[in-house]
Amino acid sequence: MKYKLAFTFAAVLLAGCDDKAVDTEPQLRPVRTVTLDAPSSSRTRVFSGSSQSSQESRLSFKVSGTIVEMPAQVGDRLQPGTLIARLDPTSFQLKVQQSSASLQQAEANARSADASYQRTKDLYQNNNASRNDLDSARAQAESTKAQQRAAEKALQLAQLELSYTRLASDGDCTVAELSAEVNENVSQGSPVAKVNCGDEIEVTVNVPENLIAGIQSGATVSVAFDAVPGEQFAGRVSEVGGVVDGAASVFPVIVKVLQPSSTVRAGLAAEVTFEFADSGDQSTYLLPLSAIVKGADATFVFVAEPGSDGKQAQVNRKVVELGELTEAGVQVLGGLTRGDQVITAGVSVIRDGQQVLLP
Repeated sequence: MKYKLAFTFAAVLLAGCDDKAVDTEPQLRPVRTVTLDAPSSSRTRVFSGSSQSSQESRLSFKVSGTIVEMPAQVGDRLQPGTLIARLDPTSFQLKVQQSSASLQQAEANARSADASYQRTKDLYQNNNASRNDLDSARAQAESTKAQQRAAEKALQLAQLELSYTRLASDGDCTVAELSAEVNENVSQGSPVAKVNCGDEIEVTVNVPENLIAGIQSGATVSVAFDAVPGEQFAGRVSEVGGVVDGAASVFPVIVKVLQPSSTVRAGLAAEVTFEFADSGDQSTYLLPLSAIVKGADATFVFVAEPGSDGKQAQVNRKVVELGELTEAGVQVLGGLTRGDQVITAGVSVIRDGQQVLLP
């Protein structure tokens, strides 16, 4: 009986030890990964913009006044000389009349002074006038002639200002926008109308600073318009901005649309597709957004390094350089190599150096 109890007690102790060993065995967390294939040899970027005429002008009056006539409407086709708007010319007409009267008076004074000078000159030659009288008459004649010339210039200026009350088209254009109305008082240089001249269409887009070096003037691109679904138009980069635009660190790029159809006009929403060639020392991969971790000091991903059995792996953190966010995923420009198994799910609950279970 004594031996039987001892055997039973030993068996219970062994069973307890086995349970404890099972409980303390670490549980490996399963993860989901994606294996990086060969990187693409080019990167596609799509930037949004709007179309505009290659000859876009904002028209304004060169003088201030009140608009009394504006026959032009948005969308109107303008011929050279077509009236767009006209200011009240009353004050300018009065100024022309005043300048004309001043000129007539200056001409009369000049004729009188010239005749007096001629008489004094004849008297001087006959010794009936002094040298001082001759010099004074000549100075008076020259002074009145100068006043006459000034009056002529004043009249020309008044007539020119009167012509500025009429705002007309300089060529074959289309009214794109009107920013003033009849009876509105406008100041000198204040925009009144925006017109598009010519048939050439351009699209302006903003390109980030990390991509602007890959765009060269003359490069061929593809342009699509929301208003013309299903059609792609060839485009050519005509101008690459050299100065950053605003605080967003973007550069303006102007694309000329080649052979646009009649349905393409200024003011349409457009998308321009650029192809960027990858450099030899840099590979580009696409990853789901769930694989990216934004740390305090860097942006990184977790890569699974498989062990000898191929079922377990060690988690390694790799700092990466990101590109653009596309519909297919986030573009990774650097930090990864072909064959890396990037963990794409559960990255918030794993850590560097942890052992995980591969699918």
